[in-house]
Amino acid sequence: MLDIALKFLKDELNTFLLTQTGSDLVSIELSKLVDEAGKYAVSEDKIAASIINIEEDRIFKAQVPEHIYKNGQQIILEPELKLNLYVMFAANFQKTNYDQALKYISYILTYFQSHPAFTSVEYPTLDPRIQKLTVELQSLNYEQLNQIWAFIGGKQLPSVIYKVRLVSLQQTTPTAIQPPAAALDTNLHSY
Repeated sequence: MLDIALKFLKDELNTFLLTQTGSDLVSIELSKLVDEAGKYAVSEDKIAASIINIEEDRIFKAQVPEHIYKNGQQIILEPELKLNLYVMFAANFQKTNYDQALKYISYILTYFQSHPAFTSVEYPTLDPRIQKLTVELQSLNYEQLNQIWAFIGGKQLPSVIYKVRLVSLQQTTPTAIQPPAAALDTNLHSY
């Protein structure tokens, strides 16, 4: 599901970039930012979309297993895992003008400013299993930004980080299958 959510955002942004610039020479690609040798893994004149952190959203987490009745049996599924993704968009325009990198980062900022939420009703290309994605700009201070780029292992590129909320993962294999309750027995006692 992580790949589906990120691919959807990439495709939406690429469509937006095409309409804004009239060219598909610059596009967003799903890529790690730096390879094992410490060189940029994203192609020249491209923008990398890379997950830099995944966190569980415990506020919206269901606490009890889900009980489904199917074919005369009670199926028990563990609660969905609700995740927040921290996605960095980094523009690699080292051999061309620096202003091009800033221009494309600006396009990303304006797109998500005008499209902060996505549902499969409004966006048919969004997988219906993803109920809703919301995108929230993350403002980092100098120290945090320095730590992220040091952790990635590369020199800083013009970039922006967004928190993508509520990607849900659900294991469809039941944790238990039980026969349904056939009768209820109640005893009322008066004291």
